[in-house]
Amino acid sequence: MDFQHSTIHELADLLAQGKTSAVQMLDDFLARIEEKDSKIGAFIRIDRDAARKAAEESDKRRAEGKALSPYDGILIGIKDCISVKNDYIASASQILSNVISPYDSTVVERLKAKGFIPFGRLNMDEFAMGSSCENSSFLKTHNPFDTDCVPGGSSGGSAAAVAARFVPAALGSDTGGSIRQPAAFCGIVGLKPTYGLVSRNGLVAFASSLDQIGPMTQDVEDSAIILECIAGKDKMDSTSLPVEPKEYIKAVKNAPADLKGVKIGLPKQYFEAPGMSDAMKKGCDEAIALLKSLGAELVEVDMPHTKYAVAVYYILATAEASANLARFDGIRYGKRVPDKDLLETYLESRGQGFGEEVQRRILLGTYVLSSGYYDAYYLKAQKVRTLIRQDFTEAAKKCDVIFTPVTPDVAFKFGAKSDPLSMYLSDIFTIALNLSGNCGISVPACIDEKSGLPIGMQFIAPALEEEKLLSIAAVFEKNRACKEIFPEL
Repeated sequence: MDFQHSTIHELADLLAQGKTSAVQMLDDFLARIEEKDSKIGAFIRIDRDAARKAAEESDKRRAEGKALSPYDGILIGIKDCISVKNDYIASASQILSNVISPYDSTVVERLKAKGFIPFGRLNMDEFAMGSSCENSSFLKTHNPFDTDCVPGGSSGGSAAAVAARFVPAALGSDTGGSIRQPAAFCGIVGLKPTYGLVSRNGLVAFASSLDQIGPMTQDVEDSAIILECIAGKDKMDSTSLPVEPKEYIKAVKNAPADLKGVKIGLPKQYFEAPGMSDAMKKGCDEAIALLKSLGAELVEVDMPHTKYAVAVYYILATAEASANLARFDGIRYGKRVPDKDLLETYLESRGQGFGEEVQRRILLGTYVLSSGYYDAYYLKAQKVRTLIRQDFTEAAKKCDVIFTPVTPDVAFKFGAKSDPLSMYLSDIFTIALNLSGNCGISVPACIDEKSGLPIGMQFIAPALEEEKLLSIAAVFEKNRACKEIFPEL
């Protein structure tokens, strides 16, 4: 039986009908990984013994009629910055390469409570700093649609693993587009929940006011399933919102046949951005035509401060990263390079433990927080962030959701963006959403005929309106011209 092209909800049906078992599914996915991952490089490591033990326990529960949920026994890949008890948590960095987590992150704890099996450590840009997965200190992850191209970042391993059908779904984290951009590059669905809806407890912090864990899946319904499992208030996270998960699965299952009565905002600043390729323009035109044919009312919305989003992001995110990464000093845990004195130990441990991009961002962040520059950069960026958030608030008065491209172009070749600024600009359509704290989803729209690479589109909704967001995304997914988007490895 071919499990690889089955979604979470399809696998749940097979398990309920007794047509498969958790061990059988595990063996099938392991065989595919063994055969194919050598050319993709999605996994940093896999604890096969732990996965098999969990699968056997799941089958035993189901045989006794004690399944924890319909999803008991289904695998879910874990990005390397999300902690799983007794497994390594390196964030793809040498400085944490020997660190084993003593506890489960809240999201993993909640998934385990439903019977999901956390599976493997998925590659990423070091400390989630990157847009291509080229910054990992461990290995190179390739795009399953074209192995000469990047999978996107920073959750590149998660996106590639789901696209290559190595796992039914995976967890990623999104600080400036790190779920949505690789999802678009790899032809899968990537959901960034409202900031605070999903606990960050157990997530290695990059930028604490921007980071958010979310699902990366084969379809919109699977994203709703994962979100319903992991969302909700957590006392271990001080930024967690005091809300309970809503009926996200029901919102998808009960999605209407069309979009009549739905107002969709088109921000002109997103469609006039420099660097948008002809392929992306064509993809946008076709997607907008589809939305119109489904009965949606298209309205233009003005988001004048979008042009400042990249600059604001790379001030605030690097400032927070500088503070968060100060704890990795080679003294308490992680990589230590012994030297003659304490200062040299600090310098050598951090110099050898952090990669080039991480060092660059730490230096940028330290600079903007330094005496004499704090007001000029950090404080001003916070004020502009408020204006960006107000743009989203004003736009929400005119429409139900906002529609934009996810990226300016399809996945690019390795080494094509060696200049840091050109790499940073690849997140131009995703960064503003993290600054606002609202929710957004990347949905595959089509395949570019020339390159054969996927094109993703983004829907954005106000904070805590994931039900509406998922419902509209499900209608778009069901009616897109290209029904199946997956690579043939």
